[in-house]
Amino acid sequence: MIEIDGSKGEGGGQILRSSLSLAICTQQPFLITNIRANRDKPGLLRQHLTAVKAAGEICNGELTGAEIGSRELTFKPGRLKGGNYSFAIGTAGSSTLVLQTVLPPLLTAEEPSVVRITGGTHNRGSPPFDFLQRAFLPSLARMGAKVELELRSYGFYPRGGGEIVAKIAPSELSALTLTERGDRVRAYAEAYVAALPINIAQRELEVIGHRLNWSQDQLLLRGLSNDMGPGNAVTITVEHEHVTEVFTGFGERGVRAEAVAAGAVDEARNYIAATAAVGEHLADQLLLPMTLGQGGSFTTTVVTEHLRSNASIIETFTSKRVSISEFDGGFSVRVR
Repeated sequence: MIEIDGSKGEGGGQILRSSLSLAICTQQPFLITNIRANRDKPGLLRQHLTAVKAAGEICNGELTGAEIGSRELTFKPGRLKGGNYSFAIGTAGSSTLVLQTVLPPLLTAEEPSVVRITGGTHNRGSPPFDFLQRAFLPSLARMGAKVELELRSYGFYPRGGGEIVAKIAPSELSALTLTERGDRVRAYAEAYVAALPINIAQRELEVIGHRLNWSQDQLLLRGLSNDMGPGNAVTITVEHEHVTEVFTGFGERGVRAEAVAAGAVDEARNYIAATAAVGEHLADQLLLPMTLGQGGSFTTTVVTEHLRSNASIIETFTSKRVSISEFDGGFSVRVR
């Protein structure tokens, strides 16, 4: 049995999620200790427990220690099977992170799958739906992945109540080469508000327009139904010929709208000023599907602890190796 120390590297939920995905794909059981040891609230929270149980359900796996607050978990995968699945987090925990746990293995299943997840869709500390739909899935599609994603309802912290549905077809993944962005196609920002004053979104868009020198037609206000709130998020989408990136700010109680927008702008400006193809968050997410496929390479602006932790888990479960080298303007990452 593979033994994993969850306090190593980024010390958060990424180590657990990647271990679950790869355990299913390689049919290797594992024991993980010190789960999320580097977080303010260590152990399994609701969204992590949902991801654990979801992983168990899609392969009829055996779980020991699968309960709220647990810092140790044993997972013995069974046979992976496609089908119709529904997972409810029960809080505003991230539905996108639950999906990212089961998506890689379900791409390798013999049968197609439909996965419905309820919870948060726009949460601080996790990729929003917009990122998955616009940045992650198009990159997967370049590898041959057949995935359709639908947002049926928005879910913000603390209410939750969002819903996403993914249709996943068995796919053979080819190598990914993503080293150049290509020409800029378009760029735009969206500010979402539900059951909150509309001027919050207006102030966010004003900051983005001023700091990025964007025109009014690039600044889009998205007023949502009150029954989806209260909630607020802002996204900045930058599309190039070969890759799209999405940068996000999440509204929080006590945080000014200007600060929410400024955080997203800072990330977007750093990416726009660089030359590497992939931003730091997309880089983290590409490693697992590349491992399950034919490998490949990409260039990225930053190498994070999340990426290094993913690389370490990949090398623990598989014979693939992840190499990282620096060049003038970014980093080159290769999986082979």
